[in-house]
Amino acid sequence: MIRLVILLSLTSVSHLYGEAPAVIGRIGDIEVTTEQLRESIAGIEGANTNTANNPQALGQYARALLLQRLVLQQAREQKWDQEPAVIARMVRAREAALSESYLESKSKPDASYPSEQEIKDAYEANKSKLLIPKSYELAQIFIESPESGDSSAQAKAKSKLEEVRKQLAAKDADFSNIARTSSDEKSSAENGGKIGWLAENQIQPEIRSKLPDLKLKAVSEPIRLDDGWHIIKLLDVREARPPTLDEIRDNLFASLREEKSRELRQNYIAELLKKHPLAINEIELMKLAK
Repeated sequence: MIRLVILLSLTSVSHLYGEAPAVIGRIGDIEVTTEQLRESIAGIEGANTNTANNPQALGQYARALLLQRLVLQQAREQKWDQEPAVIARMVRAREAALSESYLESKSKPDASYPSEQEIKDAYEANKSKLLIPKSYELAQIFIESPESGDSSAQAKAKSKLEEVRKQLAAKDADFSNIARTSSDEKSSAENGGKIGWLAENQIQPEIRSKLPDLKLKAVSEPIRLDDGWHIIKLLDVREARPPTLDEIRDNLFASLREEKSRELRQNYIAELLKKHPLAINEIELMKLAK
């Protein structure tokens, strides 16, 4: 996966020196280069930089593209593209793609939109509606004990839980050290049990309901969930608040451009309909429906 990102980032460099684009994947005698993958992703409706910069998403897309080209190869060998029904379907797809692409060109906002002032105005107009939810910084010690597990495994987990509780009750107990040595959730255990910041609605209800009564730096009683026992330490709390302009600037920018694009599209279609009135034969439509 790391090699995939490196190859994509080096594609433009290789072009400077006249080198052929690197091969990103292969299936049979079919190859896909980094440049072909980049172009294909650019053509996806709704594609964004999160996709282009995510090695896992890129890998999944590269596999899908290779499989699609293998199926396409098989279809052409069987002259499937010469079937009348398939030809008609391809014509409809081409017409739809062409009209949509043209509409996109007519509804693209000017590069200067929105201005900094327009972003600030949108922020002030919507600030009260754009609350960042209350969030908690948590750490945990997790004792795995699925409710569907056998009785001996549950008894072993219960014994481990009691041992952890004794360690936590000891004078000068160090929650992070106990989490590192005893927690069954390895990723947080390596970080002293720290889970990080979670918005209120991201926390399981059984745990969330205990947090309002928990003081800062305090440790909860064991909380039973389907997967086992969770002992929670409350590290910090952030109350719900409006976002700052800097926190929401990118989202506002994208939202304003998207809204402007919809407006331009609607205006263009309205102008088209003024010049070319649309009429439907309702009688023939009823006959067709029957």
